[in-house]
Amino acid sequence: MWARVRAAEAAVGQIGTTLDAVTTCQELAGFLSWNVCDAVAVDLLADDGGLRRVATAGAAALVPAGAGAAPSVRASDGGHRLSEWSTFAGGVPVHVLSVPLPDGEQSHGVVTAVRARAGFGDHEAATVHFAARLAAVHLGHARQLATTEDTVSHLQRALVAEPGRPHPNLEVASRYLPAGPRVLVGGDWFETIRLHYGRTLLVVGDVMGHGLDAAVDMNAYRSTLRDVASTDLAPHRVLRQLDALAAGDAARRPATCLLVRVDPARGVAMFAGAGHLPPAVFGADGSASLVDVPVGPPLGTGIGGYEAVTRTITPQETLLMFTDGLVERRGEDIDVSLARLAAVRPPVGAGVTAVVDAVVDGLDARHAEDDVAVLAARARPRPSADPGAAPSGMP
Repeated sequence: MWARVRAAEAAVGQIGTTLDAVTTCQELAGFLSWNVCDAVAVDLLADDGGLRRVATAGAAALVPAGAGAAPSVRASDGGHRLSEWSTFAGGVPVHVLSVPLPDGEQSHGVVTAVRARAGFGDHEAATVHFAARLAAVHLGHARQLATTEDTVSHLQRALVAEPGRPHPNLEVASRYLPAGPRVLVGGDWFETIRLHYGRTLLVVGDVMGHGLDAAVDMNAYRSTLRDVASTDLAPHRVLRQLDALAAGDAARRPATCLLVRVDPARGVAMFAGAGHLPPAVFGADGSASLVDVPVGPPLGTGIGGYEAVTRTITPQETLLMFTDGLVERRGEDIDVSLARLAAVRPPVGAGVTAVVDAVVDGLDARHAEDDVAVLAARARPRPSADPGAAPSGMP
């Protein structure tokens, strides 16, 4: 009895240390191989209804390809059957126990335990049975987490989606990359808003923190921004309005934000920031420089004090706006991080999308420690006059 209790305690401590299904199967196989048998294989149910082997331990060559001709049911606990048979593997007589990994009335898969020559005693069989049930519980949790993460990922992409349609005189490209193997919905976002006279407001923002609360606040900032921007205020005045409105909501999280109002017809862009990193401008030769934007406080603080700066922008230049996940690295000074961005060299003559690709690849953004949102824009060249056209006033 005490041997079974100690085995159960060991199983609880060694199986299900993470919420990853494959890791749980590897832990199950390792535990049984070390404590009970000579070889173990764990197969999970695949999408096509078949079984996919995800873990083995011990002398894997001893695991038979299939069940014996007439496996017997050694035990059954609430439909959780433990089947047993004897066969030969590699010329060696082996004894096999097969136990499903229960998932309600169905199964996550099956674990197969093998002992060479000697059979399984009651203690060993009970240990296999218990370990399989324990692993199945953790597999159920892992499956629920995977389903939740899939839902959250779709929610995040629906909230971020593609930016709005800018004026035809502006070409844009965007990218959103969630961070890490465990996708948590966050507050990174981008947007484009059409203004009067062919101008477009470009927006990148980042609500502090992760989780559904951050996503809800992000959506609130986006909605409020659209309303405020429709009044055609200058970018720094838009930030003042956003800050005042957000500060009046005690439950709303602070957020950083960068606004750029692009006027392709005049070849100018006006910048204003609220605690956000500066944008970069890539020239036709691929070289980059950072725009010196006055740094105001994050939105929601109620402090205000935002300023704007204007610079020229040509159809040969690509403006790149981003959230901090693109450049920041743990333990690294931010100036070093921004210098690494400025050192990226897209191919000469690269389009807007190619510039985004070059930056994402050059900074290994797919393995960033935080979510990454990138928005790039370039003014389309104005059509030149028909050289064959007659001058005004001439027939």
